[in-house]
Amino acid sequence: MTATTSKPVSAPEFCQGIQYFSETFPRLETYGQKPAIAEGTVAISDPKDPVAVYQTLLYADALRYLILQVTGSKASGHPGGFASQAEAYAALVMLGYKNIITEVGHHAPGFYSAVFLDRSLEDMEIYTVQQLRDRFREMHGLLGHLSGYIPGLLNPAGPLGQGQHFAMAAALLHRDKLFPFTLGDGGMGEPYPMSSMAHFNTAYPNVTNFLPILVWNGYSQEHHSMVSTKTNEEMIAYWKGNGFKEVLLVDAKDFDDQNQPGDYVDSTAFSIDRRMAFTQAVMETVDKAAKFALNGTLTVFIIKQLKGAGVHARGAKSHNLYPGDTLDSPHMIKALQERSLPVAAWELVRKNIERAGGGPASKTVVTEFEYPIADLGTLPLEEYTVGGDPKVATTAMGAIVGHVGQKDPHFLVTNADGNAASGINNINQALKIIHPTPDDIYFQGPNGQVYEPLSEDACAGMAAGLALMGARTLWCSYESFAINGLPIWQTVTQAMAELRHLTPSTITLFTAGALEQGRNGWTHQRPEIEAYFAAMLRNGNVFALFPPDANSIQVCYQWALNTKNKGITITASKSPLPIRTTFEQTRQGLRDGAVILEEVKGDKTVVFAVIGDMTLIPVFEAAAYLETEGIGTRIVSVINPRRLYRPTDVAWDTCSEADGDFISDELFENLFGGDALIGVTGGASLMLEPIMLRSNIRRDTFAWKRGETTSSAGQLMAFNGLTAETLTKRAIELIH
Repeated sequence: MTATTSKPVSAPEFCQGIQYFSETFPRLETYGQKPAIAEGTVAISDPKDPVAVYQTLLYADALRYLILQVTGSKASGHPGGFASQAEAYAALVMLGYKNIITEVGHHAPGFYSAVFLDRSLEDMEIYTVQQLRDRFREMHGLLGHLSGYIPGLLNPAGPLGQGQHFAMAAALLHRDKLFPFTLGDGGMGEPYPMSSMAHFNTAYPNVTNFLPILVWNGYSQEHHSMVSTKTNEEMIAYWKGNGFKEVLLVDAKDFDDQNQPGDYVDSTAFSIDRRMAFTQAVMETVDKAAKFALNGTLTVFIIKQLKGAGVHARGAKSHNLYPGDTLDSPHMIKALQERSLPVAAWELVRKNIERAGGGPASKTVVTEFEYPIADLGTLPLEEYTVGGDPKVATTAMGAIVGHVGQKDPHFLVTNADGNAASGINNINQALKIIHPTPDDIYFQGPNGQVYEPLSEDACAGMAAGLALMGARTLWCSYESFAINGLPIWQTVTQAMAELRHLTPSTITLFTAGALEQGRNGWTHQRPEIEAYFAAMLRNGNVFALFPPDANSIQVCYQWALNTKNKGITITASKSPLPIRTTFEQTRQGLRDGAVILEEVKGDKTVVFAVIGDMTLIPVFEAAAYLETEGIGTRIVSVINPRRLYRPTDVAWDTCSEADGDFISDELFENLFGGDALIGVTGGASLMLEPIMLRSNIRRDTFAWKRGETTSSAGQLMAFNGLTAETLTKRAIELIH
């Protein structure tokens, strides 16, 4: 076919920026007279209808063209992966399904093209292809991987192995809707997708309305994918072996009439008859897969087609554009011309996709609406007497968690290592562990609200995914193991910072810190995770809370429950510890970042800024000794360190539901002013950064160094230099 390089007069305005239009397209006069999705309907009526098949093919080619036009405009981005499954995505939309999720951030250009065609991006004032090109991979535009900022797109996508969590979370909350998600054959090689789906299906056997769309194209980013040598039979057996009852596969090779070599072929090279046959097979099989998934059968649809089908290159070479892949390059021009469409085809595609699913995705998909959550009533807080019997902080919080779950049927607690081991067995007692085997001894049964896969990724993914979709959750973990779930938690907190609607904050409880895990040795001593959170505090919507006792943790959780669009971590011990604060003191600590626990006057004043609960023990001992020497001390419990930064340190003003509360210099001086300052933490020293940045007096930090096997928390603190003796010695050195 021939292609023109200027926009025809008859072309609608949205086509501005399309460089090539073909003069003809095979069978357009036969099958392109009117849209296949009739006015007033939301989908095609029959996947076998040749008009519907043909127009789905046009839609797939329109997506391929736009992907290449847009990425080529910046000589950057990822066209190949989405291109290899364009028929599957097109079939889903033409069948009326728009709640489509992806595991593959590299599919972003395809998803952007789709929400451009259905007019969702008009909410971002993107009306033409030229504007789509201009704002691709630009600030406040269409970033290289999906985020929560883009209208009509349901999930962020960055690291591989995450998308199934969002799809399963959405399916759990919206049982009557289908949530397909594209999964690359590279991402399938991650350890998480299959195991997390298997656990979810065991916990929720009737929730099958999420549909993996495996994009089996034979290549990953830079080489053949590790599953490229599997036969179709082996691939089907693999999915069935992981619990999928229906494994539906369409292989482009079965339709090839061009004698393409290898197991993976490009359907865009077929004759028009074979292209339509392939597209029809995809449509019929996707339709069947969707109905299976919506009707209680765990199902996967697999499309097998060469990576890069219909774009500028094939195989791994199609994955990424490089500086030489500009719109002036001969190979890019050739690819765009080969995929170009007539004006009439663009008009048909736009009309179909506007109507599909009931309108633009930005007006119809579930994440464009705030999910209704239950009223929790009055939380059962119990204030213990300061100086009274020691209490377990986690257990005190667990009582409130049980109340939340009993009031909110959509609330879910996740934990990989067991709540009982963290002093929160009362959560299991109140809410029950989800398990197919009822057993009262272990507080388990099929209708529980405690989700316990062994993977921290699956725990974090389900909790964070549900929060992003609008439900309350709590992810509980040992501090030492939580690192395995943090990538998706971080993905969600960043997405929440960009969201255009409210959603409950994603809340965590990290217990059994390193100091309590002496006998388990360094394998259970990884408080370096706090450096991860300390870095995230600057993101603007992340808060790391360190309640010093069982009173404080209750108020911290109450505060977290009332926030929106934030990531909040609560770190506490599971050991009985002294009660040092009142409820009101913690409320003050949440507002001001810290609260004074004890102040003793003396000739000079040493200030101890303490993060954590067990770390207060040697600090109080050191203060008692310094008092005998006539040295004054002030012990300050740092509960909410993010408040202690300066406003310019944190990107708070860029966040949805922005929180710009930071303490004044005057209040900072009241808390931390003196003759010497010692920061003390049982975790990473980076969490003390906001204090050390603002303080101008002589100062030092005492923090975690490394793990070791010990018989007690005190011995482990001594190994790390966290003793009353070392604190006292350094305090005296600093004031002389």
